[in-house]
Amino acid sequence: MVSQEVHQALIEGTVEWEELRELLNKNWMTHDAMWFFHTLERHGIEEANVLNRAACKSMAAIEAKRLQKLLGIEKIESFEDLRRFVGEAFDLIKADFMDFRVTFPTENIMIWEAPGCFAYDGVSRLGVLEDYECGIFERLEGWLDALGVEHEASPAVDGCLRRDGGSCRRRYRFGFDR
Repeated sequence: MVSQEVHQALIEGTVEWEELRELLNKNWMTHDAMWFFHTLERHGIEEANVLNRAACKSMAAIEAKRLQKLLGIEKIESFEDLRRFVGEAFDLIKADFMDFRVTFPTENIMIWEAPGCFAYDGVSRLGVLEDYECGIFERLEGWLDALGVEHEASPAVDGCLRRDGGSCRRRYRFGFDR
């Protein structure tokens, strides 16, 4: 429940919806970064990777159901349902500093592209890029699994696509109407 003061500020326009969304997303990502940093310091990169990926995947299953309810999408039964869910969900959870896009070039195909990456930049600053295993796709695929969406992704991720191949780009194929 939003406090009466925040609600009134949103109505009056002294706090814009975009400002609130940005604040909440930045705070969440700061928590995520600090969690990773302290796990890294205490347990090392190998354990930080395992725990980060597991946390992303399990959180995503819960997040997907919450987003589904908020967006009023009972079931994902078609490619169009999925396109709507992904588009509206990212409208809510994507902060301005997140440099990625999702496109749907043809039926049953989704392309993820990240020209820049806050996680890549962060682990580079920590000096652990060479051993980092990306958890971002665990979130997206956690959504798909929780929503019961059959999918295949390529290329496989074993580490960091940007570090290992120069670009963070992934193609998803879905099983609607097969």
